[in-house]
Amino acid sequence: MKHLNISEEVSDALSNRKPVIALESTIISHGMPYPQNYETAIEVENTVRDSRAIPATIAIIKGIIKIGLDKNEVEFLSAEKNILKASRRDIPVIISQKLSAATTVSATMICAKLAGLKIFATGGIGGVHRNAQNTFDISADLTELAQTNIAVISAGVKSILDIGLTLEYLETMGVPVIGYKTEEFPAFYTRESGFKVNYKIDSAKEIAEMIKTKWELGLNGGVIIANPIPEEFSMDKNTIDNAIEEALKEADEKGIKGKDVTPFLLSHIKKLTEGKSLESNIKLVLNNAKLAAEIGVGLEDS
Repeated sequence: MKHLNISEEVSDALSNRKPVIALESTIISHGMPYPQNYETAIEVENTVRDSRAIPATIAIIKGIIKIGLDKNEVEFLSAEKNILKASRRDIPVIISQKLSAATTVSATMICAKLAGLKIFATGGIGGVHRNAQNTFDISADLTELAQTNIAVISAGVKSILDIGLTLEYLETMGVPVIGYKTEEFPAFYTRESGFKVNYKIDSAKEIAEMIKTKWELGLNGGVIIANPIPEEFSMDKNTIDNAIEEALKEADEKGIKGKDVTPFLLSHIKKLTEGKSLESNIKLVLNNAKLAAEIGVGLEDS
């Protein structure tokens, strides 16, 4: 495909049936400040390699979908100020106009499928926003999960969203929500949300077998593997909930809407938690990358 460029490392891995783990780039360009974003992106890739898989960080650079980035490209996404944010709707415009963009969960899933990848590690997925019954603000990540055969490992969804409605939407779309060693759906910064997963599975190998079975049966669509943030980095639920309520109130007062809401809230929460939320964010992404690699190895071995 003329719009797709697969790195030599990723191409060799695919040819030799080595597990390849897709990684999104929005966390680099829009999720963390510089230089933590660059350092985290490199550390995530190294975590995947240490777990016997090959990382494939995905972005659109000058109109080309890149599957696997070199360090100069990661640096470009980390330091450049005007990197766009690509969801499904944006991809054709960005490519045809030869622009550069970081890929969200939905766009990363699309690009990963084009390259033949099956496993994708991220921080947290998007979901149904609070007050969605009036705004209809529902992340494209959820509709993508309903139709694209990619297994997504995440620390749940951020509690800035309506977690209950998000899980209801995933149920309607037939997307299994699997808890890795947990019966409770995690809320990104915290291990608790008050909501249950569909099934608890305790090993990466069993998760890989479940994913394989789903697609062998022709049951198209993704899978959510909910992997709670490690206990030692989990934040106090009340602290996070209070910070989110304050951030949501300020966003409403300032008239911040649409795709600008999430980055505003995350920045505000970082300030209110004195930077602790950023540290938690980094640790949970690394934790997800490790599990994704283990599942990828299990999928290739099954």
